[in-house]
Amino acid sequence: MKNKALKRLICGLLLVWASLPFSSFALSISSQKDTVADSGYKIKTIIVDPGHGVRPEGAVGHFSPGAPGSYSFERNVTLAIGLKLQLAIEKQMDGVKAVLTRSTEEDVAWQKRADIANANKGDLFISLHCNSLGDKHIRELVGHKHHKPVYRYADVPDRSGRGVLILVYGSWRTKEEEKAIKENLVEGDEEMNSNPDPNDPAEMILMSEYKRKYRKQSIHLAQLLVSEFTADGRRIEGIREQGVLVLCHSAMPAVLIETGYINNPDDEAYLNSEKGQDEIVASIIRALKSYKNEVESASQP
Repeated sequence: MKNKALKRLICGLLLVWASLPFSSFALSISSQKDTVADSGYKIKTIIVDPGHGVRPEGAVGHFSPGAPGSYSFERNVTLAIGLKLQLAIEKQMDGVKAVLTRSTEEDVAWQKRADIANANKGDLFISLHCNSLGDKHIRELVGHKHHKPVYRYADVPDRSGRGVLILVYGSWRTKEEEKAIKENLVEGDEEMNSNPDPNDPAEMILMSEYKRKYRKQSIHLAQLLVSEFTADGRRIEGIREQGVLVLCHSAMPAVLIETGYINNPDDEAYLNSEKGQDEIVASIIRALKSYKNEVESASQP
């Protein structure tokens, strides 16, 4: 590898790897200092990604307007929360810049969202969404014919979903994450823009360690978010893996927050209210502050 900083990092990783048991590379949350961290590391940029939007005029490709509620749309709720979150981050987190992937009603393609995050060298990626359930397929007995039951089949709205769900990227998409890391880790290093050489132990260990780091930190941030939403009395559906493109194509720890079910009347009212949006932002800010303090403390020499 050409980059001197990477050479020093790889040497350090090799020494750490040789001195630690293999289990230290597990995807568990531990108090051990992260081996892929610069001394004095600071979180400087957080990417805020309001999901969905209105299809841009003349745009080609896949765009999604998001889920509808009875009177509101996911795209409007996520933008409102995203704008508030951007302001709160820059006001309450000293030295941290918040970058929006969209600031208007127009949608932004999935890959472009990840590109914005990577181009701005984000330290964290927070994607905001609203959940929704599809219709339920029901069977209803309507009578009998020739002594046999007759049923009516229908699709009815399912409004039973409620609460917050946190997503992290699916581990089956690690090859895509490798590509994002390689393309954004070091600028101007052509060798780093190629696929990891499976015959180069140092390069493979480096890539494995970055993937481990980002996944570990994504899961930990998700856990902090769950704790804060729970403290605010929100129902929690947990943390799940999902093959979300914007998460695995962003070369940084990343989570997607399903802030509530827009097709549930109670959740929809909460998501559209000033009180609800302010509480959601406050929960996220507390989790981000905790995460920032932990990560920066762990990187101190």
